[in-house]
Amino acid sequence: MVFFPLRKEKPSSSLGERWKDTAETVIIGGGCVGVSLAYHLAKAGMKDVVLLEKSELTAGSTWHAAGLTTYFHPGINLKKIHHYSIKLYETLEEETEQAVGFHDPGSIRIASTPTRVDEFKYQMTRAGWHATEQYFIGPEKVQELCPLLNMEKVLAGLYNPGDGHIDPYSLTMALAAGARKYGALLNYPVQVTNLNSRSDGTWEVETPLGVIRANRIVNTAGFWAREIGKMIGLQHPLIPVHHQYVVTSTIPEVKALKKELPVIRDLEGSYYLRQERDGLLFGPYESQEKMKIQESWVTNGVPPGFGKELFESDLDRIMEHIEAAMAMVPVLKQADIINTVAGPITYSPDILPMVGPHQGVRNYWVAIGFGYGIIHAGGIGKYLSDWIFNGEPPFDLIELDPNRYGKWTTTEYTAIKARESYGFNNIIGYPKEERFAGRPTERASGLYEVLKSKCSMGFHAGWEQPHWFYKPGDEIGYKPSFQRTNWFEPVGREYQQVVEKVGVIDLSPFGKFKIRGKDSVKLLDHLFANVIPKVGTTNISHMLTPTGKVYAELTVSQLYPGEFMLITGSGSELHDLRWIEEESKAGGYNVEIKNITDEMGVLGVAGPYARKVLQKLTTEDLSAAAFKFLQTRHFKFSDIDVTAIRISYTGELGWELYHKKEDSAALYNAIMEAGQEEGIDNFGTYAMNVLRLEKAFRAWGAEMNCDTNPLEAGLEYFIKLNKQADFIGKQAVKQIKEKGLKRRLVYLTLKTDNVDPEGNESVWYNGKVVGNTTSGSYSYSTQQSLAFAYIPTELSKAGQKLEVELLGKKYVAAVIQEPLVLTEPTRERLQRKGGSAKV
Repeated sequence: MVFFPLRKEKPSSSLGERWKDTAETVIIGGGCVGVSLAYHLAKAGMKDVVLLEKSELTAGSTWHAAGLTTYFHPGINLKKIHHYSIKLYETLEEETEQAVGFHDPGSIRIASTPTRVDEFKYQMTRAGWHATEQYFIGPEKVQELCPLLNMEKVLAGLYNPGDGHIDPYSLTMALAAGARKYGALLNYPVQVTNLNSRSDGTWEVETPLGVIRANRIVNTAGFWAREIGKMIGLQHPLIPVHHQYVVTSTIPEVKALKKELPVIRDLEGSYYLRQERDGLLFGPYESQEKMKIQESWVTNGVPPGFGKELFESDLDRIMEHIEAAMAMVPVLKQADIINTVAGPITYSPDILPMVGPHQGVRNYWVAIGFGYGIIHAGGIGKYLSDWIFNGEPPFDLIELDPNRYGKWTTTEYTAIKARESYGFNNIIGYPKEERFAGRPTERASGLYEVLKSKCSMGFHAGWEQPHWFYKPGDEIGYKPSFQRTNWFEPVGREYQQVVEKVGVIDLSPFGKFKIRGKDSVKLLDHLFANVIPKVGTTNISHMLTPTGKVYAELTVSQLYPGEFMLITGSGSELHDLRWIEEESKAGGYNVEIKNITDEMGVLGVAGPYARKVLQKLTTEDLSAAAFKFLQTRHFKFSDIDVTAIRISYTGELGWELYHKKEDSAALYNAIMEAGQEEGIDNFGTYAMNVLRLEKAFRAWGAEMNCDTNPLEAGLEYFIKLNKQADFIGKQAVKQIKEKGLKRRLVYLTLKTDNVDPEGNESVWYNGKVVGNTTSGSYSYSTQQSLAFAYIPTELSKAGQKLEVELLGKKYVAAVIQEPLVLTEPTRERLQRKGGSAKV
């Protein structure tokens, strides 16, 4: 295999192709991701695809990449991206008649601590219901597959057959050949000098050779992506970092091998190692203290002429990793280093790329921030192509949504997080993981200062939100584990607080929008599958995609005639707002849409004494008859203006109190003072999650998302197929209903040891994986574990016995009728009728 030489192409070979003044899609950037998108769009039948590259194809990060390819990813649907990429790379050479230099010797992740072994077991159950082959193997098998390892510290391995590496330059050239074959134009060197958005949503792309009018533009510009974003007033949170890898001369023991070594990832040593000809190539990820950011690019931008240049190497910075590699692979000690590659790669704050349409700018798409662009290129090209053609993502990848970031994502924050993410490349990935660099951001709840010393905070789209609260005697702080850990007992205490007395929770991170105007009812009737709530009332509504998937779940309240407040989860704020704005523009609706997320605070008050406590603060009648479930009122609590909704995700008697953020502390203090006699106290999101699971409340992002339709998710009650409006997805859901369901969401109970379901674990029946959990927790009322899971319809009846795999062990689970605990409104209704309330 040739080691990535610097190859220069003749610009004339590209510009000899016909120049177009108009295009359906203009792709800006000719690395492997941009070229993959051009290939996939053209192959799918798009006639006018134009790619513009300022230098030459692969310039930037692609040409010097180490080219690793792996089926593994700790995320769920990113596994699909990896899987598609590898399957494409296996056949691309035959399709395009261009060699790609693809090697597939497999790969092994090495566990050398007991906790890492637990992580591998955790990842095995998350992979079991996917197409990817993955095996948990013992030390003997590890040594058999990789005889050069020092087995002293090896406890286990995670083995993916079919993993390997590819020549990034050859891959890109093969994709380019395919793109041209199907009709795309790849023009270079052509620099984009300016971008102008037009009132009709189209773009003018300015270049030294002329202007191209495009229906959409896609920024795939790698570490130039920030410069492209700045042309239209966007600050993409990207940081250029230095990554080094080392190539050795021929090693006799490597040369003597009969087959290529699998790629090795020594996770404690924090490096990857693979065979390169008859030598070895290894690349470390230094700690956040030692890693290097290209600061001058952050401040002054990328130098205009930078293309296929490298940085000066610095072996001292990676010496501890070199020593770790020599200890694990002793033959390295006698090897000579013949090449050190130190090049720029681009990091987002959380290491994941940004992929999809951008909120606030019509027809501007991005595929940027790739720390692992080679393995992502094929799958992301296909994913974006499908999305552009079909008007909806082919499956859920909200973790890559560019709109997960916002104004709070400053350059300083991005740099701090990029350092952390780079240094944490091989850190153990726990459930409920928290990372603390760059926190808190400037996006603070009005209660942050009041609560920060009293609880363990979680990070939610820039906000800090209490997960659980401390009491004397508790082991405080963040103590991640694959088993139950220090928050288990305190969360049970908070659960009892809400069920027996009254609790207060900070819900300020909710996304909050106001919509009003002449066409507001028409717009929402088009967007939502539920009916539009009457003035002074609230409902739960879902936005569906054209094919009937659940794009979003929101709480919708009609505050005044034609004026609505929409509430969504913190992680969905701009994801949902973009969809609403797009539909409003496309349909020409006369409405005003305002994002009030940062202006408003929200307090949740829940529990049997909630009414008694809140009644002390207002003259308004809060009785069950006067303030019914799902009603909305405006009045003062303790002289503070509040919009109160009688609703609670806990399923207990409760209200959500919306108010100006600057009033949060005063409102909180007034409520806490008023509730002293009732024993009021705080509770966090962990306890709320247990409460909602016991009531069988679904959560968007777990039980429903763009992978699921509302019928299989058990949301029929909210989907009004008989309403007059032809809402998005209505016809698709009708067809789904006619065809019948192949799987259903079921409610499981299971007895475990010291571990509880989290979601995405494999569900087994008769020795085969038949489905997956979506979320889970411990039920403090019934002292057993709970989980939602998708399984085949024929296995979905109450009483059906299944197994759920947790940390390598299968636990017997039973499908039960939901819910485990009735909601407060249901209990109240049963009591009025003289029935018995199920607890």
